[in-house]
Amino acid sequence: VQLVESGGGAVQAGGSLRLSCAASGSRFSISDMGWYRQAPGKQRELVASIANSGGNTNYADSVKGRFTISRDNAKNTMYLQMNSLKPEDTAMYYCNARGVDHRTSRFFDHWGQGTQVTVSS
Repeated sequence: VQLVESGGGAVQAGGSLRLSCAASGSRFSISDMGWYRQAPGKQRELVASIANSGGNTNYADSVKGRFTISRDNAKNTMYLQMNSLKPEDTAMYYCNARGVDHRTSRFFDHWGQGTQVTVSS
């Protein structure tokens, strides 16, 4: 299973971006998905997560009310709508997915390559 993020870029404070994470491969099922971010010199942190059903979401306090996570299971794609962006949101954003590879019957925990988000003041 491969994860590919897109949608990052450079915006001014107060602007918006929408990140996408598309999962590809064959014969897999994804359970939980999440967005993480890592700023230079800082540890990777959870931004938001979403369960398979899409009904159970979790957000970091720093993004509550500004970011919205969603997923389209038919497309194996997860999104992160980011509004009212702040300079402190600047980071590399990573997609994470956990599930089962039905070819091997093994659990997987995969990361995307990351997409850069830069917010200027």
